Amino acid sequence: MRALLVAPLLLLAGAALAGDPPRRVASMNLCTDGLLLALADPEQVASLSPLAGDPTLSFMAERAAAHPVNAGRGEAMLMGDADLVLAGPFEGRARRDMLRRLGFEVMTLGLWTNLAEGRDQIRALARRLGRPERGEALVARIDAALERARGAAPAPRTVLALQRRGYTPGDTTILDEILRHMGLVPHAPRLGVPHGGTVTLERLVAAPPDYILSGSGEAEAVDQGSAFLVHPALIRLVPPERRLALPGRLGICGGPSTPDMIDALAAEVRAKVR
Repeated sequence: MRALLVAPLLLLAGAALAGDPPRRVASMNLCTDGLLLALADPEQVASLSPLAGDPTLSFMAERAAAHPVNAGRGEAMLMGDADLVLAGPFEGRARRDMLRRLGFEVMTLGLWTNLAEGRDQIRALARRLGRPERGEALVARIDAALERARGAAPAPRTVLALQRRGYTPGDTTILDEILRHMGLVPHAPRLGVPHGGTVTLERLVAAPPDYILSGSGEAEAVDQGSAFLVHPALIRLVPPERRLALPGRLGICGGPSTPDMIDALAAEVRAKVR
């Protein structure tokens, strides 16, 4: 389930925190799209990745519609007017190095493995864009959502974030931290995959969690990958009333969607966890 691959670390190109705010900024992937749209002035946005306008994936799809789209590749930047390029951890190093050699400033933003990293990333980008107050406002919204969600679970039940084909992200995303904050107990360590990995159906049936958390669009089998989540043996042990659902576009990236993700998850926990 891509929705839960929410995460990490901020990697800054050498001059990312120096100099005047960039005049025009291009984003190369979905997660940097959201942060750019949330923190920059509209006129600073030179272009966004091809996924920015997809409402099933992008939390900021409506706002993204007002801006040009690039091909999501470094070569596309050469045809634009950006003086800062935002890249993610999965854009190739050779591509980023090529852009730097050609005079572009490149700022690489990782996935969030914890909320402290996320706060640091928001603040660093907001400062670079010349809008530190917007960074502080987004951090405040995240912290307010956390406070609302504190202790949402009435008892320390176990929960497993489970994706297609039996993959669980473990503690590699902010989700693990948020579940613990709500009073739940992540189940991945009990399955021997505390840092994420694939769990076999046999292992899961032998040691099922109290609750399963997956994407809101994964309640039925549409292919082999999603069939794992609704296998009859697993349904018998963890029935629909003990399945927590999170809309996909809320959990893919850390950033402006994070407060809504925390609120949505807290609502599911309060409605279903007993």
